[in-house]
Amino acid sequence: MVGNPLFTIIMPTHSRVDVIGHAIESLRNQTVQDFELLVVGDGCAPGTGERVASFNDPRIRFFDLPKAPFFGYANRNVALRESRGTYIGFMADDDLVTPDHLEILRNALDGGAALAYTQALWVSTDGIAAPFLTNLDMADQLELFMFRANSIPASCFAYRADVLPTRDAWPEDVPVAADWRLWQKIINAAPEHPLTYCRTPTVLHFSAKRKNARHSNMGALANYLAIADTVDWWPSALRQSIAPDQTEQGVYAALLSDKAQDFTGRLRQAAQDLVDRLTWQYIQSAPDSQMAELQSALQQQEALRAAERAHIAALEQKISALQQDIALLTNQLAARTHEVNMLNNARSIRLARAVRKLLHLHP
Repeated sequence: MVGNPLFTIIMPTHSRVDVIGHAIESLRNQTVQDFELLVVGDGCAPGTGERVASFNDPRIRFFDLPKAPFFGYANRNVALRESRGTYIGFMADDDLVTPDHLEILRNALDGGAALAYTQALWVSTDGIAAPFLTNLDMADQLELFMFRANSIPASCFAYRADVLPTRDAWPEDVPVAADWRLWQKIINAAPEHPLTYCRTPTVLHFSAKRKNARHSNMGALANYLAIADTVDWWPSALRQSIAPDQTEQGVYAALLSDKAQDFTGRLRQAAQDLVDRLTWQYIQSAPDSQMAELQSALQQQEALRAAERAHIAALEQKISALQQDIALLTNQLAARTHEVNMLNNARSIRLARAVRKLLHLHP
């Protein structure tokens, strides 16, 4: 590869030799091909290195490292110290990305954002997909994200390498959620343009096998599944049958690679249709008392925001008045200083005259 790549993608892996090939192939199918993929073996399962090498792609480098503490965050920093991309992204070894994933992130980062993220479709172990719609442009969701919890898969994110002083920025001293801490650090490091929300699903995030739960213990996904299990209108693109000898990743990867069927477009349309239907059904079925409570809550929130705006405006007025008082006092101090200097000068002249007179009378 001539010159430095536009993207560095970090893909840690430990035990998913069965599906990592699908993850890599979805990245190789990107409309943006200017990337390097650093596969970080964290005490990984036998055969992983061979599976990565089978792609015979000079853009892919494999780091065969012993198991590091926790989720191998220190090993990710080992790879990042050798990274060269202008933008740095992350991808789980059991996730898939749509062909325009890097293109959408690139457009956001080219616009000046320090951090960009896309929407995810979370997929259950039995092949049901549902959209996760965390919107950090909303103040309450941003506050939740910064101080309480994260619901955005790491595969959705990419950031500018130059926003942090060093590339090896993954926290190594936390047992879990180091990615979340890294995103917070980036947002705090670039308050003028911290992040851009790309409102397009580009990541299929699969429930982790290690959690031994259909919904990966995600409450929102569990709620989606409870609906999908009881209705006949769940969009077909978001419900795929998984045979015993198949993986969810393999089934969805085959669909994504079939360009003639435009499965990416169908997924996105299905996700929007699902959100529209659930929203409309909720509004139609909600009791008048519940809607009144919702409207009251919205009005209270708006009243609180209005009070906050008024409070900020009052503080700004006080600050302006204090600045005027300081300017006035500064001018008065300058005038007094000038008067003192004039008096001192006049006294010095009178004293000098008196001394000369004395010296003349008493040589």
